[in-house]
Amino acid sequence: MITHLSLTVPSLPPSFDGLTVAAVADVHAGVRRGGDAGIREIVEQVNAQEPDLIVLLGDQVHICDHAERHLSALAGLRAREGVWACLGNHEHGFVWFSRYLGVKRGPSVPEWRRLYAQIGIEVLANEARPLTRDGTRLWVVGVDDVYSGHDDLPAALPESAHKEFCLLISHHPDIIDDPAVADVDLVLAGHTHGGQVHIPVIGPVHVSCRNPRERAMGLVEANGTVMYVSRGAGEGLPLRIGCPREVPIITLRAAPGRWDRRREKLSPRPRARPRARVYDRSESRHRGLQEARG
Repeated sequence: MITHLSLTVPSLPPSFDGLTVAAVADVHAGVRRGGDAGIREIVEQVNAQEPDLIVLLGDQVHICDHAERHLSALAGLRAREGVWACLGNHEHGFVWFSRYLGVKRGPSVPEWRRLYAQIGIEVLANEARPLTRDGTRLWVVGVDDVYSGHDDLPAALPESAHKEFCLLISHHPDIIDDPAVADVDLVLAGHTHGGQVHIPVIGPVHVSCRNPRERAMGLVEANGTVMYVSRGAGEGLPLRIGCPREVPIITLRAAPGRWDRRREKLSPRPRARPRARVYDRSESRHRGLQEARG
């Protein structure tokens, strides 16, 4: 399940060179492999990598009714710089595969904060927290779920985003289309499960995002920002073909001599105006979300 990759990010401060980030997405606790034993296996494998930072990318639970029980299995996660979480569509009661099933309301954001706090994890819902090394900062920025229309990236970014490194955690990869992503240095996302069924040459059969052939999994570069989309540690439907589960362990590398020059050239960018958060009605996979939200 563990996959390793190294990313050289020119804007990374040298003090954070070698930072390792474990990205745990889409556990879907409560379905087949998402039982407590399966979650404990994920926790053991992640902890064995001794990451500096662990980020949970949403859809940790499949159905919210027993969230407290399932989340307790994640309490064993350990990282030197902490464990942070963002929320996904399942935490908000939105299913991805049918517009006819409506919405089953999940806990509120304050309730999710309380549930995660019980296991020592902080939820970042349109907000940011700094990590500090040798007088330089790296911001962990978390947005609420894009799919269900709760994201607000401009509000999440710190005022210093134009001159300090921002690592954005988002459940849905389509956050890359937000104009404010210009102030983000690296995005980590999930949601897609890689399509779960990946056919050679043809690619993924169905992916719930824009530009599915590009954003289903792996490294993506769009709008001047790099993003890694995880295939996920679990799945809502118990089927995977040519698309195994994964927990990526990402080692961030600085580009020697380039960081200071990049920062000297930067000037503050105007903040992007807030935009509509619900998908356009012409996108059939997401049709009905606006009606469901009332």
